[in-house]
Amino acid sequence: MKQRVLKVHPDDNVLLALTDLSKDETVRVDDGEYVLQDAIKAKHKFATVDLQPGDSLIMYGVLVGKAQQRIPKGELISTGNVKHAASDFTVGERHTDWVKPDVSKFTGKTFSGYHRADGSVGTANYWVVIPMVFCENRNLEVLQQALVNDLGYGRNQSYQLQAQQLVELYKAGKSAEEILQTDLQANYDKHASHRLFPNIDGIKFLTHAGGCGGTRQDAQALCGLLAGYITHPNVAGATVLSLGCQNAQVSMLEEEIAKRSPQFTKPMYILEQQKIGKESSLLSEAIKQTFAGLIKANQQTRQPAPLSKICIGLECGGSDGFSGISANPAIGYTSDLLVSLGGSVILAEFPELCGVEQNLSDRCVDTGMAERFSQLMRTYNDRAKAVGSGFDMNPSPGNIKDGLITDAIKSAGAAKKGGTSPVTAVLDYPEKVTKPGLNLLCTPGNDVESTTAEVASGANIVLFTTGLGTPTGNPVAPVVKIASNTALYNKMRDIIDINTGTIIEGEETIRQAGERILEYVIGVASGEIEVASIRHIQDDFIPWKRGVSL
Repeated sequence: MKQRVLKVHPDDNVLLALTDLSKDETVRVDDGEYVLQDAIKAKHKFATVDLQPGDSLIMYGVLVGKAQQRIPKGELISTGNVKHAASDFTVGERHTDWVKPDVSKFTGKTFSGYHRADGSVGTANYWVVIPMVFCENRNLEVLQQALVNDLGYGRNQSYQLQAQQLVELYKAGKSAEEILQTDLQANYDKHASHRLFPNIDGIKFLTHAGGCGGTRQDAQALCGLLAGYITHPNVAGATVLSLGCQNAQVSMLEEEIAKRSPQFTKPMYILEQQKIGKESSLLSEAIKQTFAGLIKANQQTRQPAPLSKICIGLECGGSDGFSGISANPAIGYTSDLLVSLGGSVILAEFPELCGVEQNLSDRCVDTGMAERFSQLMRTYNDRAKAVGSGFDMNPSPGNIKDGLITDAIKSAGAAKKGGTSPVTAVLDYPEKVTKPGLNLLCTPGNDVESTTAEVASGANIVLFTTGLGTPTGNPVAPVVKIASNTALYNKMRDIIDINTGTIIEGEETIRQAGERILEYVIGVASGEIEVASIRHIQDDFIPWKRGVSL
């Protein structure tokens, strides 16, 4: 018989429904039986003991909430009877021993990537066009129109043809009701036109709303982020457009590039509009110099590289009640495999680490690192509280609807993405990964801001888990979408790459799913698999201004 409920940790006083359960139904598990006081939808939880107001709610073995009223055994846990709560944490003893997974099936394996002069290896080969300030966004749009399609990087999506079809129907006298019944299909042509430069995966235009009008700290952080993309292993070179008078000066960008790549040798062309003069002259020079850079970048080809050159960003968005027991622990196992092979992983989204700080602090390899993690977490939460928010307000309506009713429940499941290895570095936004192993990076929980930051820090592939369905991508790094449940995978196959609902259904273990995901990552890293976010040109890019963003 298929398992119907799950006790995630031996210390838990709640059970998770793996399928819809009926009111008054008796549920039997190893440690007893429970008569349900409410109907419990899949992904939601019910109490295994009678709870009084103020009693602790335990899940994943940690405090995730406090009862706000009496909760009888078998009653649904909801926002109406439970309030967020999380244990405080201190910088204590180091606990860095861990059981490494068996990596024998991956030992000696390689991927085919682009080797850079600084020793990094890209999983793709892009040219980026970057504005120093939002005033240059329009010029980027003109360059995009001039370069993308004629060089073979446009994709023939049939939506324009669909609109034309609707126009013809309207002209033929069809009513609104008849038009609504028309079946329109979106067709994608992977190679709508022949690429002039076959070794370049694309030209990406990183428009943003920053660079001026904010604080000097905002400008410095933006320059650090942009420098992370210019020096990224998936980037062959860059065209930079500057107005000239903005806070984010070119000298600041060059300083940040030097921090990340002291011997920077990639082709980079910087054009300043206020020096050049006419907009037409700026654009003509930008087109010419970019084209020359593409000729150079096209000379690079894929070559074998060890798996230790892979850096994975770990992200979750649109999470549900199954995320923490299927997709997240599965990529957590993938993380442990890669760390054991000498690679790097990035666990970010600091608001979604609330309640598991003690475990992560204890796993830091030295006390100084643990203290930095503590300082970043407390400062971030204090800033949020100062404007009437806080980490407890992180869960979205979608999260709550699908069983993640407190931030601590969401966080305990989200942290599973980081596996069990020691923390080798704690980074503040937008610092670069320089050490193999598990890196903690301070970012918001916001999907795009966090993914944007992880790639700037060096992630050349991102593993993105989702329980509700999220279309986030990135301009220069493949974002692999992983469903926590089979229903989502079947419903949104156009944006989802991998299904881990097999774990919920008992068809696969977390270890097996983690190994399967790493095999997939190797295919993506070698350019053999095109993920949905690339197919849909999902080039999401949002810098984080260090205000409150959860």
